[in-house]
Parts: sequence; structure tokens; C-alpha cells
Amino acid sequence: MNFDLTEERQMLQDTLRRFLAGAEGDLWPQLAELGVIGALFSEAQGGFGGAGFDLSVVFEELGRADVEVPLIDNALLPGLLLAAAGESVEALIDGSERLAFAHNEQAARYDYNWVETRFENGKLTGEKSVIVGADSADSFIISARHAGTPEAEQGIGLYRVDKAATGLTLRAYDLIQGGRGADITLENTPATLLMEDAYGAITAAMAAATLAVSAETLGSMQTAVEMTAEYLGTRKQFGRPIGTFQALRHRLVDMMVELEQARSAVILGAGNLDAAPNERDFVLSATKNIIGRVGRLVTEESIQMHGGIGMTQEYALGRFAKRITMADHRFGDTDHHLEQFIALGVGV
Repeated sequence: MNFDLTEERQMLQDTLRRFLAGAEGDLWPQLAELGVIGALFSEAQGGFGGAGFDLSVVFEELGRADVEVPLIDNALLPGLLLAAAGESVEALIDGSERLAFAHNEQAARYDYNWVETRFENGKLTGEKSVIVGADSADSFIISARHAGTPEAEQGIGLYRVDKAATGLTLRAYDLIQGGRGADITLENTPATLLMEDAYGAITAAMAAATLAVSAETLGSMQTAVEMTAEYLGTRKQFGRPIGTFQALRHRLVDMMVELEQARSAVILGAGNLDAAPNERDFVLSATKNIIGRVGRLVTEESIQMHGGIGMTQEYALGRFAKRITMADHRFGDTDHHLEQFIALGVGV
């Protein structure tokens, strides 16, 4: 089977890699002008990509370059939800608008059906946590329950709320892996209904986000392994590069082998993004679990083989290590996806 990129995706990858190598300033309008945001959406949605391999190409390059642009949270997730609700995503694609999807709640862990925020009489009341890119967004898409108990899949709707709406309180903070997040409190906040029965759209969007963060982590791991290989070739001990020591060479090879396994998992996830929901989630749980396990190996081995310099703020490896580690906690960690893989495997 041929896993080479198509000519169009290869051009996208090459263009994005060259751009990110020298990019400065606010990258959001530059990425929009370059067409990167449009690559996240299908032609029917107003873009020119939208397939799993389009997402993997874009986000792997962002992870490789250690770029702190919340493209998953301010473009991909809200854009897919808008499209599912029959709304235009043109303003997202051209970079003139940034949205954030507020779904996480403290009691929910990784259960997308757990929603306690309520919608009554045209207003929202509740709390949402760890909304990445919230303080840079113009408005929010918020999940809330108009019927049913907190754990029911039915009765979850999507609502659009302006950032300056009455009753909305935002508390922003820095994230360990870089970038910004926020918690919001809603107290009788006016909202506009986008979709009344939204659970299926939410899980589909989260599946795309799971693939995106997996590809992004793969790119970060690739850079970490390359940095380690370069360090082993230049750092000398006893008059020769430490990379000539057999024990370290074997450890580096183990990292490279695991990295290729992670790449294969992302390819498999990308190829199944449009599969039936159970099959899609089954494959993506396997992908996210493998990415989490390999990510831990790569961060631990890279830092150990670098020594103390690998933990310093001044050296780039420390940033990549944080990024890889914290990515495991986004859209379900290693243990959660192992449980999901086992549960879904019964019906596949």
C-alpha cells in the first residue's frame, strides 16, 4: 500500500514547513492567507481539504515547529460544529473571526455526554473549564443541556454566545505547554441556538480534534528525536561523541522505531476519520493510546540522553517535552483511550 502524500498535500506540507521556519508576529492571519485554515474543511464546507490526511499534514507541521497557535480550538472544532449546524465557516477560513468551543466541565473527565450547563428561557447558566484560546476568541460555541440528566446523550444543544455578553465571566491563565486557556462562568447569559440535538456533531468534531492533536504530537516527537540524535553526535565524552557509545545508540534506535509506530497509528487514524462512528472511534482510540505511550518514551529518553540541559527553559527540548506530555491529557489520555478501545472492540 502506498502511504505517500498526494501532490497537493505534499505541496501543502512543503509550503507550511518553509513558512513556519521563518514565521514571526501574529500567525493567525498569515495562516489564513496561506490557506492553511481552509485545508481543515471540505469543499462543501467552504474549504479545500477536510479529509483526515489534510488534518494530519497541517498539524504535524505545527507540532514539528512548536507553534503556539490554537488552530484546533479556534478553527477546527468550532468550524466543524458550525458546518454541522448549517452555518457558514467563511469568516473562520479567511481569518476574520476566531471562535472557541466551550464544552469541558470539571465533573465530566473525558465523557462528551456529561453536560450540566443548562439552557432555559433563552439563557445559559453553568461553568465551563479549560477552554484553550478563549481569551483570543471573538465569541463562543457553548454546549448546554435543554433536557435530560447530566449524563444523557440526548438533550444537548449548541449555542452561540458573544464574548461581551451579560452574565459571562472569563478567567484566563497560561497553560503549561504554552498558549492560554480560560474558565468561564455563565449566569443567565443570552445565547443563540445553533443546533438542538448536537451530541453526534460534538463526537464527530472531537474525533477530528483527537486526530489533529495526535498528528501535532507526532510532529513534536519527530523534532525531539532529531534534536537528540544531533546532540549525541556533537556532545563528547572521553574524547569522542557520546552517540558512538553502543548503549545510547540502541536507545536512540528504540526511539526511532517507536516513532515510526506512532506515525503508522496517525496514518491509520487519518484513513478512518470518515468511517462509521464506532469504527472511527475504535481506531482513533488506538491512535491516541499509542501516541500517549510513545510520547512518554520519547520525552523521558530525550531528556535523559541530553542530561540536565534538556530540562532548562533556554533549551527548546524542554518546550517540546511539555507539549508532548500535556497533549496526552487532551481529548482523552492514554488510559481513557485504552478503556474505549476495549469497550468499542466488542462491537467492531
